[in-house]
Amino acid sequence: MAPRFDVPPTYTIKPMAPPPDSDRPTAAMLKADIDSGLTGDKNDVFDPALSPLGTDDEAAGHPPSTFQIALARQLETIERWRHGARMTGVMEYRSGGFPVLFVSFILAVGLILVLGIWKF
Repeated sequence: MAPRFDVPPTYTIKPMAPPPDSDRPTAAMLKADIDSGLTGDKNDVFDPALSPLGTDDEAAGHPPSTFQIALARQLETIERWRHGARMTGVMEYRSGGFPVLFVSFILAVGLILVLGIWKF
């Protein structure tokens, strides 16, 4: 297959480096923290956004202050890892155990169906 020169290159598969620390952080730096995997929410690749982080606040006339962004960067990165090992965003919401209630429900429905078919 010949390369297509009319399609721009995609950067979504290249790992992202975390942004440098700054005295005046921006919303783009917070998004780069998330994209680089520093917050643990996602894999460390570029995530194109239709509306970049902070755009809705700016459109409303209330852009976040540098203090708010610095606080968000601290809470998203440092505070998240303070209590233990890194967990991926998907695994945080899983119980990790055997789904006893689900399997019991399926077995009960199956038993009712088998008894209903056998009786009639």
